Amino acid sequence: MSAYQWFLFFLFIQIVHFLGTWKLYEIAGRKRWEAIIPVYNAIILMKIISRPTWWTLLLFIPIINLIMFPVIWVETIRSFGKNSRLDTFLVIATLGFYIYYISYTQKLNYKAERNLNLENKTADTVSSLLFAIIVATLVHTYFIQPFTIPSSSLEKTLYIGDFLFVSKINFGARAPMTTIAMPMVHDSIPLLGVKSYLFNDDITKKETSILNKFQLPYFRFPAIETIKRNDIVVFNQPADTLLDMDNFKPARNYYKPIDKKTNLVKRCVAVPGDSLEIRQGDVYINGKPSKLPESAKLQYNFFVNTQGTSMDQNSLTNMYGARDGLKDGNGNFALTNNGEYVLTLTDNEANRIANNPVVKSVKKYLLPKGEDGDVFPHIHSLGWNIDNFGPIYIPKKGATVRLDKKTLPFYKRIIQEYEENTLLINGDTIIINGKPVNSYTFKQDYYWMMGDNRQNSLDARFWGYVPFDHVVGKPVFIWLSWDRDGKGIQKIRWNRVFSFVNDEEPKSYLIHFLIGLAAFFVGEYFWKKRKEKKV
Repeated sequence: MSAYQWFLFFLFIQIVHFLGTWKLYEIAGRKRWEAIIPVYNAIILMKIISRPTWWTLLLFIPIINLIMFPVIWVETIRSFGKNSRLDTFLVIATLGFYIYYISYTQKLNYKAERNLNLENKTADTVSSLLFAIIVATLVHTYFIQPFTIPSSSLEKTLYIGDFLFVSKINFGARAPMTTIAMPMVHDSIPLLGVKSYLFNDDITKKETSILNKFQLPYFRFPAIETIKRNDIVVFNQPADTLLDMDNFKPARNYYKPIDKKTNLVKRCVAVPGDSLEIRQGDVYINGKPSKLPESAKLQYNFFVNTQGTSMDQNSLTNMYGARDGLKDGNGNFALTNNGEYVLTLTDNEANRIANNPVVKSVKKYLLPKGEDGDVFPHIHSLGWNIDNFGPIYIPKKGATVRLDKKTLPFYKRIIQEYEENTLLINGDTIIINGKPVNSYTFKQDYYWMMGDNRQNSLDARFWGYVPFDHVVGKPVFIWLSWDRDGKGIQKIRWNRVFSFVNDEEPKSYLIHFLIGLAAFFVGEYFWKKRKEKKV
């Protein structure tokens, strides 16, 4: 919906509220007109139902208001003597319209001095639970979100099985755009595997569906920092609207709201206005080699030639750091027919394994320059691949680029999908929003996201730019790290538990936390003893 349409919808809700509650306001000793004035009517209602005035703010926060409305409906009917379980069920099942029924058909008495402790305990428990969900949803949506590393694209910076806290405030918390959705759940309901939100996925109906009309426009709160080169960023995958993920072919009948696209985590290797190029696997920014932080551990695929001599599996993993590579059906690193291991290693690890007596040679596997790798923008004549790519410009808000049939493939998706323009091509003429053009000015910033596991990462080299409105947050803290291949107590990577993401080497602060927690409880115990003695 546009801002004007949302304004009209807001006024409609005020009328619905007035018609259903003006009698209740009068029974509670208020004036009839107090039920019609927007916002003020909610403040007065909070006084009527004996709830804090600041609850009014929660009615205007997306997703949280979906939980608040049932709470307010229940509290309203209780304030007029309707405390039974049937009353509670009916007011929720009718989306609050049960209030109309009791207002116009029942003789009601207002309970100005409600004894909340003596009311239906079950209903009270439900309200307490709902409010706990509200607080958790508020934190999850606007401050800190838990996140699990799903793939090896950032090994050995972030491991599969790392459980993170992602800060929303660093890059600015993004308000939900999908307003009708389950709280604290992303795109599907756990175990059930069905959508957690109401939305028509048919792209031909996305503008006409009544459900899709309730999408909020993009809004982001002020940030405390900007995204810098080599920051690790969680974002919604732009390519999540593609049917054929292997070949990255645009879907013609499928659409997904931005905030419900799959969450990914990658390293931002280039920021708006940069020129990026990859030469023999190395990233160059504006013609200079990219300077990575000490915490970054880039990995590549190596051919480790032992001429068929087997190496100890534990040594490969624990001594030389191999985690990915060619494996057999049992999950062990396998020798090829040429007597080689294919291992994913850092350059330092490759140098170490080269010193092993059974190793004859170690060679980094790189696709040669000019060999087509079917990467973005999927123009085969460019001869780009994951190891030799670009140069490519990273769009910046307000910047203008020349537009012709040669440059259009780089920016077509930006123009059509990310910035929602109509685009037609008539011969050599490019028509945007009905007007012939030879240039385009970007409406937002874009970023280039890549994995540290450079040859085993599905990233921007395949699906292109990441718009700023797709950015979710910044990983800041690892609270648990679970090794699915570990045994017993070693399934937990203890050196990573309670560690910060950007530390050069993981340092666990679990002991510090436990000591602080113990000190708190001991201090609280003695404080209570001291107060008892004073009494």
